[in-house]
Amino acid sequence: MQSFNPPVRTLMGPGPSDVHPRVLQAMARPTIGHLDPAFISMMDETKEALQYAYQTENELTMPVSAPGSAGMETCFANLVEPGDKVIVCINGVFGNRMKENVTRLGGEAVIVEDKWGEAVSADKLEQALKENPDTIIVAFVHAETSTGAQSDAKKLCAIAHKYDCITIVDAVTSLAGTELRVDEWEIDAIYSGTQKCLSAPPGISPISFSERAIKKLTNRKTPVTSWFLDLNLVMGYWGKGAKRTYHHTAPVNTLYGLHESLVMLSEEGLENAWARHKANHQLLKSGLESLDIGFLVKEQDRLPQLNSVFIPEGVDDAAIRSTLLNDYNLEIGAGLGTLAGKVWRIGLMGYSARRENVLLCVSALKEIL
Repeated sequence: MQSFNPPVRTLMGPGPSDVHPRVLQAMARPTIGHLDPAFISMMDETKEALQYAYQTENELTMPVSAPGSAGMETCFANLVEPGDKVIVCINGVFGNRMKENVTRLGGEAVIVEDKWGEAVSADKLEQALKENPDTIIVAFVHAETSTGAQSDAKKLCAIAHKYDCITIVDAVTSLAGTELRVDEWEIDAIYSGTQKCLSAPPGISPISFSERAIKKLTNRKTPVTSWFLDLNLVMGYWGKGAKRTYHHTAPVNTLYGLHESLVMLSEEGLENAWARHKANHQLLKSGLESLDIGFLVKEQDRLPQLNSVFIPEGVDDAAIRSTLLNDYNLEIGAGLGTLAGKVWRIGLMGYSARRENVLLCVSALKEIL
């Protein structure tokens, strides 16, 4: 057994994205204790920077010490109790995972379904709320990674609140890549991941809870089913002040990386980051259309940082992706579920959202095809 030296790749799949060299350098710094005063000071800065990224003043904004799927489970485990009726909007793979969380927690899932590649229908959601007046929670994916469709989070949250429901929103692919305003849109519980538009490695899930969500959490009739994800306990470690209660050993060096990526986001400016992702999407769109490669999602619902494009007729999906990886060190993603073999998913997330990457991808596809 020898040291592992990975090949140098350009990551343009659905995630992880390329990690910025500054983030990698930050992670190589000396490990200190997770209760060290210096580390606690960095934790506070990280929370504040996540508030900026989410555009929120929610006090309960923090990184969960696990990947985005754990962020999802944190939101559901803390807010869903047995018997709670939850409307889950499904327009791709990750809406289905929300449903799985609801049913495993003993909740009753009511499904609002839209075609893969389309945004969540506000009209269908409102109709479901009219038909299920005892609904407590509405859950939906803001940016569906399996298709590249973006839903109108502001409108969906407004409809949910009209019927006195709290909202759980998946922002794994949208945070720092496309417009997202937690306070202005009145999102109640939201989760994301570090491996997409934040340009950090996988393994951390930023979450944020509004006062409305905290009220639901603190008035539970039953204990949170997960000890590790119980925010009543975790906040003893991630709460205010220098004195912290030990809960778990935080992934110290991984959090160094997240902190550095948030420093970089602050330096670039959040709206500039949104604009960069959009500009590179337009460049990719132009290049792919010159190759007669079309998009799955309608332009008005299209997510700039995750592009699902149709595989040209007669082309071997796996063979093209293998050639890209082996000959060009370039990774793009395959389709999932019903879209397997029909689309490629090309990511433009975080540090991967650069002009030179777009030009590499388009020129490589042109040569191979």
